[in-house]
Amino acid sequence: MLLIKNGRVIDPKTKFDQVCDVLVDGKRIIKIAENITEAADKVIDATGLVVAPGLVDIHVHFREPGQTHKEDIHTGALAAAAGGVTSVVMMANTTPTISTVETLQEVLTSASKEAIHIYSVATITENFDGEHLTDFPALLEAGAVGFSDDGIPLTSTKTLRDALKLAKKHDALISLHEEDPELNGILGLNEDIAEKHFHVCGATGVAEYSMVARDVMIAYAEEARLHVQHLSKAESVKLVEFVQGLGAKVTAEVSPQHFSKTESLLLTAGANAKMNPPLRLESDRLAVIEGLKSGIISVIATDHAPHHADEKAVDDITKAPSGMTGLETSLSLGLTYLVNAGHLSLSDYLAKMTINPAQLYNLDAGYLAENGPADLVIFADTEDRVVTSQFASKAANSPFIGETLKGVVKYTVADGEVVYQHQN
Repeated sequence: MLLIKNGRVIDPKTKFDQVCDVLVDGKRIIKIAENITEAADKVIDATGLVVAPGLVDIHVHFREPGQTHKEDIHTGALAAAAGGVTSVVMMANTTPTISTVETLQEVLTSASKEAIHIYSVATITENFDGEHLTDFPALLEAGAVGFSDDGIPLTSTKTLRDALKLAKKHDALISLHEEDPELNGILGLNEDIAEKHFHVCGATGVAEYSMVARDVMIAYAEEARLHVQHLSKAESVKLVEFVQGLGAKVTAEVSPQHFSKTESLLLTAGANAKMNPPLRLESDRLAVIEGLKSGIISVIATDHAPHHADEKAVDDITKAPSGMTGLETSLSLGLTYLVNAGHLSLSDYLAKMTINPAQLYNLDAGYLAENGPADLVIFADTEDRVVTSQFASKAANSPFIGETLKGVVKYTVADGEVVYQHQN
């Protein structure tokens, strides 16, 4: 048994927040009480620390199969554990894409060997062709938790509508990357800084919010569940608010980088700050924070996108791939730019990284309760850390290296086992 003593135990699902003990036996929590005296095989003194549900990240890229020079499922799992994340949902833009039962089973077999909980979506269309839907019933039966062509927007309204109809029939979730390629220039560079500093046509705001408008209204018409991935524009937040007001089954996420920084980070962090959608303006950053505060945006997800150092180190930033590694900085970015900045309470912040994403995919995760899953993160919420280039991930393409942030993960527990322990 594992006994965690004297921590500030926070369960965002029930709003429980008090100093007490947690007793774990096997894969379940068996007792939460003020003073637990039972003998245990291992005791963790969590005095002065926060004890919360293990984080749930529903948007990660683990690059397996086919791109394992960037990341693989094992190193992705290690990165998740180091960041306090005990459950992840992988995206399907692998090589080959996760479009068939065979590929999905291969990925899930590999994932089952890891210490954390790893789930996967399947693609909406075959090999991202944007036209032919995959076999939703067979993929769901094989273990897919939803469907996404993340990284490749669905340009065909007919394909999207057909996908939403099929997803509704099977009570499945469709998640979308919203950037109309016909309205964009160079991806990963916001249009303002792209024009003024790099002298190219960049990624436009209208490419995002026009596609958000189209897709959420189709979802509204079909009464289907649709999740908008990594919003970055103020207008996108307003559109989600509008359609939610109509009663649509539309949810949205934001990544930590988009509520933390603006396009100016490109000038200091270079290609490591290039991502899709791009870092935007300060007005957009503040708008997504308001969306988090109001509940319009209910989920924070990293879009963990590892790349090999050589791929990011090209001379011409327009040629570098978009994306940043995010699992090992996500908790700290929220503590720094949301909680410490006074925008969200600690409990409300954690809800967007635990119970809310878990419920979106019907995962038994994201909460602390007796007889609940023994997945926890124990962290120092006000302790400073300097982000270094030493990551558990294979990749170190983070624009936050060298920055001082709040929050240090001390322990991560998955299925009752300590899967990460901070080394001082």
